[in-house]
Amino acid sequence: MDFSELLQAVRSKPQAVVIPSVWAQGRASFGGLMAALVYEAMRAHVPAGRPPRSLAITFVGPAEPDVPVSFQVEVLREGKAVSQVLGRALQNGQVVTLVQGSFGAARESAIRVAAEAAPQITPVEDCQELAYVRNVTPEFTRFLAMRWGIGGMPFSNTPSREMGGWVRLREGGEVQPVSEAHLLALVDAWPPAVLPHLSAPAPGSSLTWTIEFIQPVAELNTLDWCLYRAQIEHARDGYGHIAAALWSPRGELLAISRQTVTVFG
Repeated sequence: MDFSELLQAVRSKPQAVVIPSVWAQGRASFGGLMAALVYEAMRAHVPAGRPPRSLAITFVGPAEPDVPVSFQVEVLREGKAVSQVLGRALQNGQVVTLVQGSFGAARESAIRVAAEAAPQITPVEDCQELAYVRNVTPEFTRFLAMRWGIGGMPFSNTPSREMGGWVRLREGGEVQPVSEAHLLALVDAWPPAVLPHLSAPAPGSSLTWTIEFIQPVAELNTLDWCLYRAQIEHARDGYGHIAAALWSPRGELLAISRQTVTVFG
C-alpha cells in the first residue's frame, strides 16, 4: 500500500488499519505515517474551513507493522473559530501515538509579518540522494526520496548543527495534491539531525514532536521537491532538541517543526 492508499484506509475503516512492514522504521511503523494517519482521522471530525494550525505528537510506543491499529478521536472543545481535538492510535489495546491538534478558521487581523526567506542550497539535481538499500536504510525510505544539500549523511562523523536538503514522495501512479498529511511524512522522513555526528550506526527516534502549518498551505503536488532544514539547538545525555522547517520549491514556508529525539549512541 502506498501513502495515498493508507490515508484512504484510515478514512474508510479507522477501527482496523493494517500498516504493511514495507513502512517499517526499525521495529516500528514509520512515525511520520502514524502521525499522518491520526491526523487524517482527526480531520474528519472538524468542520470545513478550520485548517490545522498546530499538532503536538507523542510517540508513546512502537506501532508494530502488520498488526491492526485502531484510531479514536475526541473533540475536546469546539469554539466559534477554533476546534481542539485529541487523536489516538491504539494497538493491542495500548496507545502507541497520541496527537493533540488545534484547528482554526482565519480571522480578521491588522498584523501581517512575512516569513523569513528560505535558505539557499545546492539545486536538487546536484544533491546526493539517500538510496533505499534493503536491510540497511529504513524500509519506509522506498516511498520517500531525500537528497542531501546541508550537513552530512547519518553516521558520517560530520559535527554540524544543520542537516537537510530536498524531499518528496516516490509514489507512482496518479499525481496527488499535497495536504498537511503529506507534509507530516515529508518532515519526519529525515533522520534525527544528531545522527551525522556519529561515526557508526546507532538507533535514534522521535520522542515528542510539535508541528505548525502555515495556512493556507501553498499549492503543491506529490512530484514537487520541498526544502527541509533542521538545526540542533542542544544535545546531551542521549537526547537532542531540534528545530526545523519545510519550504515549497518556490521558497514558501510550509511548516515549522520541533522535535525531542532519543539517540542510543
